[in-house]
Amino acid sequence: MWTVIPSPVGDLRVVERDGALTAIEFAPFPRVGDGRPRGERADDHPILGAAREQLTAYFAGELTDFDLPLAPDGTPFQLRVWEQLRAIGYGQTASYGQVAARLGMTNAASRAVGLANGRNPIPIVIPCHRVIGANGALTGYAGGMERKQVLLDLEQGSLF
Repeated sequence: MWTVIPSPVGDLRVVERDGALTAIEFAPFPRVGDGRPRGERADDHPILGAAREQLTAYFAGELTDFDLPLAPDGTPFQLRVWEQLRAIGYGQTASYGQVAARLGMTNAASRAVGLANGRNPIPIVIPCHRVIGANGALTGYAGGMERKQVLLDLEQGSLF
């Protein structure tokens, strides 16, 4: 099941499976298999409704911590990285090396952390936008650098 939610970073397709969010996709939305979106559109699904409410509150600056059931699909290492991303507080940032250190790894694992970060299927809720370069510079973002900047500005109070 999926729905589309308007946001300051463009439309978001939010995907649910078995009672948990599995993806948030930026427009233009990717297609899978035969070109159809994942499952059927269900704007009134309870999990998707909760996601709509929480994302709307987040973009309004009224929500700093999401409380949604999540089921990202990834390797054990990716899942560990994504869990660490959720520990980066609202309005805060961390470098790839800092995330690696929190995983008990050396700075040499920064590249692997970056690759896992880029494969995060549930951006915004799993805040991969909060990961920056060691020198404080913005680095790649699967949703595009402009979206990353908008999300960071929102959280640091300079968007609205």
